[in-house]
Amino acid sequence: TNGLTDDSKIGHYRIISKIGAGGMGEVYLAQDTKLDRKVALKILPPEFAEDADRMSRFVREAKSASALNHPNIITIHEIGESDGTHFIATEFIDGKTLNDYKKANPLNYKSALEIAIQVASALDEAHLAGIVHRDIKPDNVMIRSNGLAKILDFGIAKVLAASASADSSSEDATAIKGGTSPGMIIGTANYMSPEQAKGKVVDARTDIFSFGVVLYEMISGGLPFEGETALEMIGAILHKEPKPLNANVPTEIAKIISKCLRKDRDERYQTIKDVLIDVQDVKQDLEFQDKLERSIVPNQDENKTQILKAITIDEIHQTTTNQTVSSNPKSNYLAVGLAILSLSVVGFFGYKYLIPTKQIESIAVMPFVNESGNADVEYLSDGMTETLISSLSQLPNLNVKARSSVFRYKGRETDAQTVGRELNVQAILNGRIVQRGDHLTLYLSLVDAQTGNQIWGEPYNRKMIDLVSLQSEIARDVSQKLKTKLSGADEQKLTKNYTENAEAYNLYLQGRFYSNKRTAKDVWKSVEYFQQAVAVDPNYALGYAGLAEAYAVLPNYRGALARETLPRAKDAALKALSLDNDLAEAHTAFGLITHLWAYDFAGAEREYKRAIELNPNYAPAHQNYGNLVSTLGRHEEALAKFKRALEIDPFSLVINRAYGERFALARRYDEAIAQLKKTLELDAGFFSARYSLAAAYQMNGNCAECVEELAKSQDLMGKPQAAASVRESYGRNGWQGFLRMITEERLQFSSPWDNLAVFHAALGEKDKAFAELNKAYENRETFMVLLKVDPRLDPLRDDPRFQELLRKVGFPP
Repeated sequence: TNGLTDDSKIGHYRIISKIGAGGMGEVYLAQDTKLDRKVALKILPPEFAEDADRMSRFVREAKSASALNHPNIITIHEIGESDGTHFIATEFIDGKTLNDYKKANPLNYKSALEIAIQVASALDEAHLAGIVHRDIKPDNVMIRSNGLAKILDFGIAKVLAASASADSSSEDATAIKGGTSPGMIIGTANYMSPEQAKGKVVDARTDIFSFGVVLYEMISGGLPFEGETALEMIGAILHKEPKPLNANVPTEIAKIISKCLRKDRDERYQTIKDVLIDVQDVKQDLEFQDKLERSIVPNQDENKTQILKAITIDEIHQTTTNQTVSSNPKSNYLAVGLAILSLSVVGFFGYKYLIPTKQIESIAVMPFVNESGNADVEYLSDGMTETLISSLSQLPNLNVKARSSVFRYKGRETDAQTVGRELNVQAILNGRIVQRGDHLTLYLSLVDAQTGNQIWGEPYNRKMIDLVSLQSEIARDVSQKLKTKLSGADEQKLTKNYTENAEAYNLYLQGRFYSNKRTAKDVWKSVEYFQQAVAVDPNYALGYAGLAEAYAVLPNYRGALARETLPRAKDAALKALSLDNDLAEAHTAFGLITHLWAYDFAGAEREYKRAIELNPNYAPAHQNYGNLVSTLGRHEEALAKFKRALEIDPFSLVINRAYGERFALARRYDEAIAQLKKTLELDAGFFSARYSLAAAYQMNGNCAECVEELAKSQDLMGKPQAAASVRESYGRNGWQGFLRMITEERLQFSSPWDNLAVFHAALGEKDKAFAELNKAYENRETFMVLLKVDPRLDPLRDDPRFQELLRKVGFPP
């Protein structure tokens, strides 16, 4: 033993009691004195630490398990060493092993399948990460009192090398050479796959075989292979067929077990995901049959129930069409009952299995409702919605409405059919969140947008520390219910977590919450949260991308000078890309910086193209690309890119406004004015659209309309005095008086289009106009990218100073 006693201390852990031992060391219940929580400590004895092979296995266990984050996989808190003692600290699971749980809680088909679903879901997560457990058995499955299953002990798991050959005849540090002696078999004989027992290279299908043995045991109470010794057991696994299951076991369950236990792994299920889907389907079918029997024949005795359960489709056909009705009234009643049940069964299974299930191709994820009674956690409901939208948007052949299109419904009572019609989607996903302390409950409901009927609903009860894995689980569950067919790469995109740290993710959600408010004050607040997120997890690429975007947009809202935030935005974007070069958000943020403030137009175009290649459904990439080519004078191309952005996000105020601006820069003023008015119909309080409309009117020569829209923009910004000055100056002295007032009082309108040069140019004051433009260039103001195409600057274009500015900004000749 390790000589540890109660109250012994290892680092900041205080031993409470010994709770187990195994080949990898002893396990203790301990108290984490830093975070005040109970943990399980697995200790490697000192003599083991000196054994290189054992030490390697110990470290491999820790690394394999800590790479996973799933509610049905034990959580690794820490891998550490204190005074020469090596340990792993994991969550303490207050429950029983599956073997002990079965003794206290006899399993029926449905409860066995529920445990099987949880185990298969956990293995699916591990296999996607390239990890094979290789020792799935009841003693490595813990069940809490609430029924939650957890897989333990990845001590002999192997992280699969991408280049490993499935047909290799040997395997370093696995079945043959995993122990201290050549030929030593790793794993538990009763649950081994044939290839594992032979010492061959193993893959995910080994876990599928072991899973099949565990499911067989839960269903039947015994093992499929028998032997008095480990060698006899291995001989049975290699050469004998599984013992037949009881005839009462439902056929579909028997088929699943049989396919899991094929000796040739090429004939087994090829992925645990396929097993999971079949087990879920069988469980749903059993639940339906139970409801059917209770509703149609509630008073029948056990014998009649058995008759009903045993009837086949052929027998149903004979009963309902060819059978002569008995003269016995009781027999007639039974025949009628059987006929009704027969039609119900045929109807259900015909609908489920004979009618093709159409894949849902469009969905709107509605803003999750915060039912916690605490407005301070509104960021959580909004953030989880946005994350799910982002995940589902990665999928091919699925039209997912963007954030701004669905958030316009936030706080509004709207039925599914109305939303479906307005957004042109087939399905609506609703969610309700309740957060109490460290517990989180989420209720999801998938609704048919045409009928308003619920397709699927599910409650999720988790701790806040499980928030990251919950998001992946939700994305996977929703995609399954949509009948979306995914490749392995698609599924990895769908369930990708950019951090495993719940605190970092929580801070990121708060950053997104404030960033989306798009005011200088709120964007600065988002910067603080993003900074905290990447401080907690320095490898959080998405956190750096959020920080880069926040710094980049601050100058647009008069929150800072571009020359002050540009270097910080650039550093954050480059850090994000160094951590994850396949992150569309990071490429888009870097393109924005490169375009608007570095004036590197070719570099920005490369970034936007890469972002769209990575995620064709990311609307901001299309929008920003459209902005870029518009400033270069490629107007038709710009308008096409905006059309695509609006296909993805039709109700985005920012994209709709910018689309109107592109028409104005293309000198298609009537279309610009119409589009900007349409934007204001979406939200009459969108003050920056008022300014854009004023600019379009100025370009078109509609002076009175220009002045009025500028005044309205000031009213909406809470500046009634400025609004009054705008109206009075025009009313007193006309257009020239208005221009004089603007330039003399140096009014600013909080818009990227706002520069006093355009008003000096309108007055014919070229020197003052160039002074403003040179100042804008020194400050790296956004306005400078409009230099080539803004019609309001036409009075300056024949001046050599204008050509010099074009050259300095970097426009092609």
